[in-house]
Amino acid sequence: MGLGKYDAPLIIQYTRGTNDFKSGNLANPFHLNTMQYREWERGFTRAYYDRLKKVKQHEAKERSRSLVKEEVQQHADR
Repeated sequence: MGLGKYDAPLIIQYTRGTNDFKSGNLANPFHLNTMQYREWERGFTRAYYDRLKKVKQHEAKERSRSLVKEEVQQHADR
């Protein structure tokens, strides 16, 4: 007995959601109100929040660097 298209392991849909986010594919390819649809959404959302966390960390580092530069410049101007 083979697997049907709705019997696939859900990690496949989750992984596809994360990969689709990374490649810019925003449309969920699965039927609404199915487990596959929800798993794709879960993977997509996880990839989004992982990326958001990295962006915020990068922004905080950049903000910190600019504050240090300003402080050094102000001290040098005295």
